[in-house]
Amino acid sequence: MRNAIFRHSGESRNPELFDFNRLMDTGDRGRNARGSVRAQLGSTFRRYDDFNVFRNSPINGTMTYPETIQYLESFINYEKISVWPYKESLKLERMKNFLQTMGNPHDTLKCIHIAGTKGKGSTCAFIAYILKEAGYKVGLYTSPHLSDFRERIRILSSKRYTLNAIRSEFEGMISKNGLCDLIQRLKPEIEKFNSISKYGPLSFFEVYTALAFIYFKEQKVDFAVLETGLGGRLDATNVVEPLIAAMTPISYEHTRKLGNTLRKIATEKAGIIKKSCQLSAVSCQPIVITAPQEKEAREVIQNKCKKVGAKLYEVGKDILCSRQLSAVSCQLPITSCQFRIKGLLSNYPNLKIKLLGGHQLLNASVAIGVVEALRDYDINISIDSIRKGLYNTLWPGRCETISKNPLVVLDGAQNVASMKILKETVRENFRYKKLILVLGISNDKDIKGICNEIYDTTDEIILTKANNPRATEPNFIESIIRNQKPESEKQIIKTKNIKEAVKLAQQKANPKDLILITGSLFVVGEARNVCTI
Repeated sequence: MRNAIFRHSGESRNPELFDFNRLMDTGDRGRNARGSVRAQLGSTFRRYDDFNVFRNSPINGTMTYPETIQYLESFINYEKISVWPYKESLKLERMKNFLQTMGNPHDTLKCIHIAGTKGKGSTCAFIAYILKEAGYKVGLYTSPHLSDFRERIRILSSKRYTLNAIRSEFEGMISKNGLCDLIQRLKPEIEKFNSISKYGPLSFFEVYTALAFIYFKEQKVDFAVLETGLGGRLDATNVVEPLIAAMTPISYEHTRKLGNTLRKIATEKAGIIKKSCQLSAVSCQPIVITAPQEKEAREVIQNKCKKVGAKLYEVGKDILCSRQLSAVSCQLPITSCQFRIKGLLSNYPNLKIKLLGGHQLLNASVAIGVVEALRDYDINISIDSIRKGLYNTLWPGRCETISKNPLVVLDGAQNVASMKILKETVRENFRYKKLILVLGISNDKDIKGICNEIYDTTDEIILTKANNPRATEPNFIESIIRNQKPESEKQIIKTKNIKEAVKLAQQKANPKDLILITGSLFVVGEARNVCTI
């Protein structure tokens, strides 16, 4: 058993560090009792006050929320820049050095780390909701956000029933006061570090990732589920030593930065697979779960696992998934999907998820593989927790229906592979008379490929742009479509912004039509705000 890996050699358990009666409460966590991850990890945690550099930091006034957002937006944000040197800009050493000045708050987190091209966020959400149903307190760190910075940092807990959690799909996101407090305490250390860093100043993503680590530590989460931002090898999240690493499907995206072949892209993303094992003073075998991959990407993952001595479990080989159809599930529009999974340890029939599309079944399969693999750490998640967690998972902006009569569906598909999946998902799950497409694309994406993939599905096209420096001008997108389809007489209308595009689509649509808003998560985030006001 792996219990020994959670205890540093020569250390004795300090009863002052944790109230075990508080930790051994309900759900699977309670059933795991003192063999749980918390009990086994007790001696590896230091008091936060021992290295909390913020406690005695001088505070000049109180930062307001607008001031906090303004400060965060003052850092270079590569999510808003199309062209920048990847290897020269992302320095993992910079992140490591900064966290070291903070006392390495990430070192005591029990992390599950997810990389890939498609489905990272959905997979993270599935894992987090399952662990929540099992009675654990789970930190969830994802990117980008749709509407609010705070969506990126969330804590899911079965005991966390706030008014905000009830009303919001982004349950448990950090409060405005909490974010202001963190920034106020962190700001002097950021300024000091940036003034002396030999690797240059911190980026927005690095600062926000550090905030997440500190917040999760202070809130004493049982697990931290982390989504990589870009790639994996050089990503700011890759300072952690995870209990389990998982890979979602890898396809072509960010080719200017990650490489122009699947092999190169997969090599960057497989950088989260590492030799070291979290909180271990002795050697142990890392665990990796992967979704089905194209041959090149699969070989890269397999070779990396062999190199570091990791156990590799593959969906489609070690974990099998099949869809279950019923009279109810065949009625359109479909609101949930029923399926079964043959996992590493158990069979899971009659599973249901609210997230639509066959690709979400694969994401759910990866999530089940991850929580099953926790058995290697004596963490046992019940079938009931898995079933409830999967069904309760919410992940806005992914084939999300936000209105009916007409149907309005939002999806953040932003590459060719994702657009192909979206097209299939819409055809399988919705019945409509006419499809009106609202499309906006970032200028560093495969615009030609995206337009070519979705064009034939549409009856009318409304082009738009997000309020983001990376947004492509509608005129340029139109020129691409016209060059691809010179003989087409399909109507294409250009708009100046998302609000105008959504309003126009709603005016043109009849009750039995479908408005599909896609091409970018930035577009989806703005449209979601417009449609839900």
